[in-house]
Amino acid sequence: MIDVLAQTGPELFGLSVPFLLVLIGAGLMIMEAFAPGAHFIVIGIALLAAGLVGLFVGPVLPAVALPLVLAAVVIAAGGGALYAYRQFDFYGGKGSGQTSDSKSLRGKTGRVTERVTESSGEVKLDGGGFNPYYQARALDGEIPEGEEVMVVDPGGGNVVTVESTSVFEDDIDRRLAADRERGEADEPEPEREREGDGEPA
Repeated sequence: MIDVLAQTGPELFGLSVPFLLVLIGAGLMIMEAFAPGAHFIVIGIALLAAGLVGLFVGPVLPAVALPLVLAAVVIAAGGGALYAYRQFDFYGGKGSGQTSDSKSLRGKTGRVTERVTESSGEVKLDGGGFNPYYQARALDGEIPEGEEVMVVDPGGGNVVTVESTSVFEDDIDRRLAADRERGEADEPEPEREREGDGEPA
């Protein structure tokens, strides 16, 4: 069966072009499993689809029309695969599946999975990409496992500097309390009413 498919249509390297497209497309899709991130999947689907169409339709088409049909299928299948990949975002929520660069990690929150000190530790970031686990270092002190943290310095590699979000919450609470006290101090005292006539003093 494979020998028959391999000899269907125009040949390249002793194999038919449609069969070669199937092999290349399948190979690219397998490579995607080892390096996720839509590097190979879109073109792999496009070539696989074109190869399959060529295998089934190639024998009945004139030799001149086959390349045009294959090109149209590559464009259509590739466009459809790209649309599906972007629409469904298989690697994370609408573009957060992949981190474009380390700077985009600044401000992200997550949880400590392995106690973080100034020299070791690990965190799992919310929306941190295909692999959300990062080596982490504490800004100062230690952060216990399970505590919520925020990235204060993304570094430049796979090691991020984090700080417990309780530090930020305390700071915010202090500021809100200070604002409330200032607001209460600035409020004018209500005018006393004169006894008898009810008019303000």
